[in-house]
Amino acid sequence: MESTNATPVSLPRIGDKAPAFKAVTTQGEINFPEQYSGSWVILFSHPADFTPVCTSEFMTFATLMPEFEKYNCKLVGLSVDGLYSHIAWLRTIKEKIQYKGMKDVEVTFPLIEDITMEVAHKYGMMQPGESNTKAVRAVFVIDPKGIVRTLLYYPLSLGRNFDEILRIVIGLQTADAFSIATPADWRPGDDVIVPTAGSCGVAKERMETKDITCHDWFFCTKKLDKETVLKTITKK
Repeated sequence: MESTNATPVSLPRIGDKAPAFKAVTTQGEINFPEQYSGSWVILFSHPADFTPVCTSEFMTFATLMPEFEKYNCKLVGLSVDGLYSHIAWLRTIKEKIQYKGMKDVEVTFPLIEDITMEVAHKYGMMQPGESNTKAVRAVFVIDPKGIVRTLLYYPLSLGRNFDEILRIVIGLQTADAFSIATPADWRPGDDVIVPTAGSCGVAKERMETKDITCHDWFFCTKKLDKETVLKTITKK
């Protein structure tokens, strides 16, 4: 078996407190995650400024920013480029780039300068198998208590699915608010999964007393209409 000298990658796990840091960004200094207490946050990294896949992603994030804000969710970006590179790139996006009907796109969420790679290493964004000098496309969904709830990693060549990132935020908030789980491909308005009944007898009792469908003792669902979900989790 061949030996490897690859540097181990340390990354936060689901349920961990989000690693703290202070950093300079395109929107001033931030103290993360402390100053975001009470809000959901998406912290995401991109490999480099002035690259095409990253440009398409930043335009998409910026365009969808009002949609994320509806769910009390803020956006924070990062790459290992410097502040002046960030500023020049974002200006170029606004002034020159048109893509999929998006133009004059202004990125107003913070983009972290991380030339020392301190933050990138704390969040496992530097992965030697992909690159020693560029952060992979990492996504961390962090809840209002500063706890990591979801993490996604994409290779340099693959742009992210933003519908899925928004679906994750909505799904997590729905699960928290209603003490349920969401099945595969769930969208607001679809049936949700209720906690396991524990036995066939309990499952039968549930079906007789509640609007619950038990396919078997371990798999019970109930209806949860879209209006109720959105009214509960959208920002007041």
